Amino acid sequence: MDSGIIRLKDKVIEKGNIDLSDADRLYEIGQKEPFLIMACASEIREHFKGRKISLCSIVNAKSGICPEDCKFCAQSVHYQTSAPTYPLLSAKEIIEKGQAAFETGAHYFGIVTSGTRINDREEWGGIYQAIAGLNKIGIKPCASLGMLDSETAGGLKKAGLFRYHHNLETSRSFFDNICSTHAYNEDIETIAIAKKAGLSVCSGGIIGLGEQMEHRIELAMTLRELDVDSVPINILNPIEGTPLAGISSLTPIEILLTVAIYRFILPDKDIKLCGGKEKNLRQLLPLAIVAGCNSFMTGNYLTTLGRDTQHDLEMIKDLGYKASS
Repeated sequence: MDSGIIRLKDKVIEKGNIDLSDADRLYEIGQKEPFLIMACASEIREHFKGRKISLCSIVNAKSGICPEDCKFCAQSVHYQTSAPTYPLLSAKEIIEKGQAAFETGAHYFGIVTSGTRINDREEWGGIYQAIAGLNKIGIKPCASLGMLDSETAGGLKKAGLFRYHHNLETSRSFFDNICSTHAYNEDIETIAIAKKAGLSVCSGGIIGLGEQMEHRIELAMTLRELDVDSVPINILNPIEGTPLAGISSLTPIEILLTVAIYRFILPDKDIKLCGGKEKNLRQLLPLAIVAGCNSFMTGNYLTTLGRDTQHDLEMIKDLGYKASS
């Protein structure tokens, strides 16, 4: 057993941040002893987050015709895919989806729309109504609506939104390989605006885009600097018609090591495993909790099928944890 890893774990539990060289060392050792890194990450998670595993669900509330050219996205207007295209769902439809998610066990429910930002006043009105309705159900309303300014962020807070989601997708140094239609700083600014408005903030990215572990660590360090509350980790599920359709998948152990290293870097944050978890982790999915994750996205995703919530609840129970926000 590597005593240096144990010292790093103890350092984190004592509220000390690890640095870049520490994170690199974790990965170096983790390639040889992955389960040691995961076990230490599990201790860190239990120290800061206990034995509760939260579940969130989303609705693809407005799909397709996105002007951004993110190379992984089935909804981009730049690529020919089979993703559905439709305008914003009504507040009633969104609330009904939220009610169904709540009844199956989700604690958070996200309204997700395609596009760079919401500009239509009528659409904003429908979103505010949906947020109010979700609050009445008792599920925590979240939203991912693209770029924000201070006025729209304030409007969401006033409407009762709990959390705003806006992914950075990848590290600053790798971002230009993935998207050319907006600048990385625009995403950073939206996160800052949401935080200033008093919203809880969810921000993470997608792994398996062709980046290396150094890029994933860089992203984690950026998220720590931004002090976001929840960090979703998606694993690329290549979509036919997108530029990344033929890319090789990450191994399950590489994914689990990423989760574990994120727990070391972001010890007191919610680390949420999201899209692509079933396809990429396969039979090792339960080990994501052992590796340090304390949250899952459950149900279907934006344009791909996910996993039945009852299976997630069963997995959490079988591991000796409790599904709770």
